[in-house]
Amino acid sequence: MRLEFLENGPIRVEGKRFAVRVGEKEEVLERPRVFLCRCGGSGNKPFCDGTHKRIGFQAPGGVLEVEGD
Repeated sequence: MRLEFLENGPIRVEGKRFAVRVGEKEEVLERPRVFLCRCGGSGNKPFCDGTHKRIGFQAPGGVLEVEGD
Protein backbone atom coordinates (compact mmCIF):
# COMPACT_ATOMS: atom_id res chain seq x y z
CA MET A 1 0.00 0.00 0.00
CA ARG A 2 1.21 3.48 -0.81
CA LEU A 3 0.13 6.68 0.89
CA GLU A 4 1.27 9.95 -0.62
CA PHE A 5 1.11 13.05 1.55
CA LEU A 6 0.56 15.85 -0.94
CA GLU A 7 2.36 19.08 -0.14
CA ASN A 8 -0.12 21.46 1.54
CA GLY A 9 -2.90 18.97 0.81
CA PRO A 10 -4.53 15.63 1.52
CA ILE A 11 -3.28 12.06 1.69
CA ARG A 12 -3.69 10.14 -1.57
CA VAL A 13 -4.23 6.40 -1.13
CA GLU A 14 -4.01 4.18 -4.20
CA GLY A 15 -5.95 0.94 -4.42
CA LYS A 16 -8.96 -0.75 -5.97
CA ARG A 17 -11.38 -1.27 -3.12
CA PHE A 18 -11.66 0.60 0.16
CA ALA A 19 -13.75 -0.33 3.20
CA VAL A 20 -14.35 2.84 5.19
CA ARG A 21 -15.71 2.62 8.73
CA VAL A 22 -16.77 5.74 10.63
CA GLY A 23 -18.49 4.92 13.90
CA GLU A 24 -21.13 2.30 13.15
CA LYS A 25 -21.29 3.20 9.45
CA GLU A 26 -19.36 1.19 6.86
CA GLU A 27 -19.07 2.03 3.18
CA VAL A 28 -17.26 0.13 0.43
CA LEU A 29 -15.78 2.24 -2.35
CA GLU A 30 -14.56 0.70 -5.58
CA ARG A 31 -12.28 3.30 -7.15
CA PRO A 32 -8.59 3.64 -8.00
CA ARG A 33 -7.79 6.18 -5.26
CA VAL A 34 -9.18 8.17 -2.36
CA PHE A 35 -8.02 11.45 -0.87
CA LEU A 36 -8.06 11.70 2.93
CA CYS A 37 -8.22 14.97 4.85
CA ARG A 38 -5.17 15.88 6.86
CA CYS A 39 -5.95 19.55 7.56
CA GLY A 40 -8.85 18.71 9.90
CA GLY A 41 -11.22 21.12 8.17
CA SER A 42 -13.11 18.90 5.73
CA GLY A 43 -16.87 18.76 6.02
CA ASN A 44 -16.74 15.27 4.51
CA LYS A 45 -14.24 13.55 6.83
CA PRO A 46 -12.38 11.31 6.48
CA PHE A 47 -12.31 12.47 2.84
CA CYS A 48 -10.83 15.69 1.51
CA ASP A 49 -13.28 18.32 0.26
CA GLY A 50 -10.69 20.95 -0.70
CA THR A 51 -10.97 22.98 2.52
CA HIS A 52 -7.17 22.91 2.89
CA LYS A 53 -6.91 25.42 0.04
CA ARG A 54 -9.37 27.84 1.64
CA ILE A 55 -7.79 27.74 5.12
CA GLY A 56 -4.20 27.91 3.90
CA PHE A 57 -3.13 24.53 5.29
CA GLN A 58 0.61 23.98 4.99
CA ALA A 59 2.54 20.77 5.48
CA PRO A 60 5.39 19.07 3.65
CA GLY A 61 4.77 16.23 1.23
CA GLY A 62 6.03 12.70 1.62
CA VAL A 63 5.38 9.04 0.95
CA LEU A 64 4.67 6.09 3.22
CA GLU A 65 4.93 2.65 1.65
CA VAL A 66 3.69 -0.41 3.53
CA GLU A 67 5.09 -3.70 2.31
CA GLY A 68 3.25 -6.96 2.88
CA ASP A 69 4.78 -10.35 3.62
